[in-house]
Amino acid sequence: MKNIKLLFLIGLIISYYGVFAQPPRGPLVVSPQVNLDKTVTFRYQLLLAKDVKLNAQFEKSPVSMTKDAQGIWSVTVGPVNPDIYPYSFQVDGVTVMDPANVAFFPNERFKASLVEIPSTPPSIHAIKDVPHGTVSYEYYPSISGTTGSLVVYTPPGYAKNSKIKYPVYYLISGTTDTEETFFKVGKVNFIMDNLIAEGKAKPMIIVMPYGNIAARLTEQLGGQKPADPTVRDGEDAVKRAKDFENDLVKNVLPYIEKNYHTENKRESRAIGGFSRGGGQTLRTAFNNMNTFAWVCSYSSYLSPAEMDKSFGHITSNAPNTNKQLKLLWTSVGNEDFLYKGAVEFMDYLSAKNINYKKYINDGGHTWMNVKKYLNVTLPLLFK
Repeated sequence: MKNIKLLFLIGLIISYYGVFAQPPRGPLVVSPQVNLDKTVTFRYQLLLAKDVKLNAQFEKSPVSMTKDAQGIWSVTVGPVNPDIYPYSFQVDGVTVMDPANVAFFPNERFKASLVEIPSTPPSIHAIKDVPHGTVSYEYYPSISGTTGSLVVYTPPGYAKNSKIKYPVYYLISGTTDTEETFFKVGKVNFIMDNLIAEGKAKPMIIVMPYGNIAARLTEQLGGQKPADPTVRDGEDAVKRAKDFENDLVKNVLPYIEKNYHTENKRESRAIGGFSRGGGQTLRTAFNNMNTFAWVCSYSSYLSPAEMDKSFGHITSNAPNTNKQLKLLWTSVGNEDFLYKGAVEFMDYLSAKNINYKKYINDGGHTWMNVKKYLNVTLPLLFK
């Protein structure tokens, strides 16, 4: 009898504390809600908030939201052009993600949720009824005893035949992005699936490394995370790019070529990147012409001064450079804050008789443009 009473008392205590351990429950909040007319309704619940605004990439300025009697703030905006957009809420001056949305933008600096407006016909990154590849997370021994992280895409059918060897595209995200951004925001896996199914692109492995080596060193070895370089071709930026280059060539490549079915020759290796990742791409490729034959720069550039100082071997013998590079691609949006530098880089290459393909389109420094660049360049690789 005593045991029964003791068990009953323990149950009451657990139930009591369990109630208080649970978060407060309120009305179900659906956010974002994409409507049939391409308008989008956003909602955020916080009864005590005094002011809530929507920050969205498709809006020029924050949009005020209104609160109902249950403490749910809401606003409907649009119609919005089909694509994937980051957004967040500004709650009494504090920027927060949407707690009702599981889709988020992987980034070191800002925390944003993602909303996708579907299109008809389906977009280049839509999930279609085609064979799909696999996305895996890998960890490899990196510099200074740290452990590096990678996201790796393998094409449909990769696991069925180990005798088939694949070319590899090393794809690097921009400043403050992570190794997940090309996957979760750029949707490179679905773009690649669709291109392969349409017979437009050659099946390949895509390796997405983390570009901020300095941040990882402090995270794993201790110390304060360094701020981002303020000058794109300054001494600090160049040094960090060199550290990334060494890690990619000396650690990432050997790891991938040991653990995956790869064609291990320069003609079967491509490198590309967006923004800072594009700068890392150009520096790494130009310093390792015997390693990479395909180079894609998305919304990035190297200055003529840096080219003259560090990469004279690229421009001093243009015929040899043109022979080595199967593809040198440069692209930028006409509203991109790096537009002027990117065009100056293109003009520099032209003046030095370096063969390259350029792509200038509308829009700014956005992942909407990156998806377009992927859709155009992936079919060009390894052909």
